[in-house]
This record gives sequence, C-alpha cells and structure tokens, in this order.
Amino acid sequence: MAEKDHILVTGGAGYIGSHIVKLLCDKGYPVIVLDNFSTGLQENLDKRLAGVLEGNILNDDDLHRAFSSPIKVVFHFAAWKAAGESMTNPGKYAWNNIAGSINLLNAMVKYGARNFVFSSSAAVYGNPAYLPVDEKHPVIPTNFYGYTKLNIEQNLTWYSQLNGLRYAALRYFNATGYDIDGLLRGREKDPANLSPLVMEVAAGERAKLQVFGNDYNTPDGTGVRDYIHVSDLADAHLRAMDYILNKNSDILVNLGTGRGYSVLEVIESARKVTGRDIPYEIVGRRAGDPSELIASCDLAYKLLGWKAKYSDIETIFKTMLPVYL
Repeated sequence: MAEKDHILVTGGAGYIGSHIVKLLCDKGYPVIVLDNFSTGLQENLDKRLAGVLEGNILNDDDLHRAFSSPIKVVFHFAAWKAAGESMTNPGKYAWNNIAGSINLLNAMVKYGARNFVFSSSAAVYGNPAYLPVDEKHPVIPTNFYGYTKLNIEQNLTWYSQLNGLRYAALRYFNATGYDIDGLLRGREKDPANLSPLVMEVAAGERAKLQVFGNDYNTPDGTGVRDYIHVSDLADAHLRAMDYILNKNSDILVNLGTGRGYSVLEVIESARKVTGRDIPYEIVGRRAGDPSELIASCDLAYKLLGWKAKYSDIETIFKTMLPVYL
C-alpha cells in the first residue's frame, strides 16, 4: 500500500471491528473508523487511529467524509447480527445490512476504492447437510440475518465482475473471546452468544443460564458449535486483505477451528477458568437450531496460511476474565 492510502473500517468501534482495528494499528496501517455508535464503544477505539467519524453507511454525506481521504481497503462490520430479531424485524435488517452495504459499495465505486473485506457468517449455510461444513456446502439460510449476509455475498460477485472490485468474504462460525493482549475491555452490548452469557452468570449478573435442549444427537445431548477467538479472526482478516491486494483475486472462506464444543463443555470450562458456579436450567429447543455445526477450514489454511491459535475453549474464557470479573 502507498503511504497516503488509508484503510476504512465501518463498525470499527464494535466487538469484532475494534479487534481488527487494533491489529491494523499494531501493523502500522493508517486506519479511519466510521461508526454510528449504536452498538460500538468509544472506549474500544484505538488511540493510534488516523481518524474517527461518527456516521452511518446509509448516509451519503457521511460516506463522502469517509472517502475524503484516499481509501485503499474497506473492512465492513456495520451490520445488525441478532438472528432472532431478524425474524421479527426483517425490515431493520434489510435496510441496514443490505441497503447499507450496497450504499457502501456504490461509494467505493464512486470514489475509486477497489478492495473490500466483508464480515460474513456461517448463517448463510442454514442447517448442515454434512459435517464439517465446507465452502461448497449448499447455502440455505434459516433466518433473515443469514439471508442478508448471503445477499451481500451475491452482490459482491456482481460488483467484482462489473466494477472490478476485489473482495474477501469471510464466513465466521461462532466468534468469541476478547483481545489476546488484554487491551480491549469494553463489553459487547446485548450479546446473544453463549460465552458472554455464561460469563454474565459467572459474574452474578444473571441468576442462571438457559440451555436450549439436551436431547440432540451429541455426546451429552446439548448442541455442539465451532468457536473462533476474535484475535484469530483479526489475523485472518489481515491475511485476507493481503491476499486480495497481492493476488488481485477474490476469496471466500470459512473461519472456524474444525473442532466443536457442546454447551455443557463450554459451561464446565467456564467453571474451571473462573472458579465460579454457573447454574443452568434445561429448556426446550429453539426452532432451527442444528445439533452440531462445525467448520472445515482447509481452504483458509491453503489460501491464507491461516489456522486458529487462540481458540481452545479455556484460552477463550481466560481472555474474557478481565472483561467480566
């Protein structure tokens, strides 16, 4: 990258975005964050940032300000992500996730930015037809959130063909943990994922955890998921950026570990790391929850040389300790 070129990170004050921003700054890249702070936290903004803009990807004036500096790469994290809410308020997700992303892509074309790293999701796959899930697996989302991610991926293929945009679409499995260096401690707002809810129980902020079903076809009857540490995600994003810049080629890969943990294994690990009791109750299954979801990450290793380093469940909880306890 030329010295004058900047990296724009939308949603860069959010949970995942702030971890990518930190690593980009560690590597010496000039980074500009665009965030409307609906879920992002000022305290997680890196002091080394080249600029912070409070604004919205749906607002053309805000995008004009964001692209007033030469932008070489855009990392896109500005999206709503609660799968359950997406089924009760699809308009919110269509407007922000789909329309907002298209507005951002149009601004990139207008201002001559050509490299895009997209925060996608394993939710595009829906219920697994086979395990582990690889990138050739059918994409049949079971919630509207997953559909918004798939829709953006499909738009990216057209923008690549028609506008010469280069993109990396990174399909996360279950992102979790906190900064491996312990420097980012601002908590994610309104988390819906298992590990932060477990830690809220450990901290005494919730009386108990609900476990949705214990009659799945798994070793202990509870659902099994592939958990990926957010610092591992950050490393993959920088590798994906280097790939599209150096290869001038698009990439779509899974980001996970290839190893699953059950809900009860997660709870037991948290008990061990925190030394706290974590009460839970078994309740009914949630509609659409598969018994097991595990990634094949062979392609990410083959193309990016990437493999998770911090994603064993104990390390995940150890990095959450300073945030919750």
